[in-house]
Amino acid sequence: MSGIFESNLAKIGVTLPDAPAPAANYVPTVRTGNTVYVSGQISMKDGAFAIGKLGDTISIEEGAACARSCAISLLAQVKAACDGDLDRLVRVVKLVGFVNSTPDFDQQPAVINGASDFMVEALGDAGLHARSAVSAASLPFGVVVEIEGIFEIK
Repeated sequence: MSGIFESNLAKIGVTLPDAPAPAANYVPTVRTGNTVYVSGQISMKDGAFAIGKLGDTISIEEGAACARSCAISLLAQVKAACDGDLDRLVRVVKLVGFVNSTPDFDQQPAVINGASDFMVEALGDAGLHARSAVSAASLPFGVVVEIEGIFEIK
């Protein structure tokens, strides 16, 4: 049975995938009290890593789509941390977005808006959050975007 958040996701054509497994020696989530910290989720496209660099091979629109894919993975991790019940999510507290970009690229916020806009579209007011959007000279596997998040659950 799906709850309100998964119904909202269905309305916008999104089905959460299984939570991605970690790529190294870390856990995907840590829960302490009512807070879930989600490790960085990397950009995916068509089941593979979305790779490239903003200011070189990737447009802002493509970067925003990559950030959206990270947001979907973040919610999949939260769902897994909540024993499959996404409606235990109270709110998105903070997102920290890393953008693989050239030294002169300065539109990181526009790229990470892909994740922020998705969270609000999918979760309404519960998706409103604090945020950082920063540049990185390189990201794991050459991905376009990596985003980590902090979430409040019940």
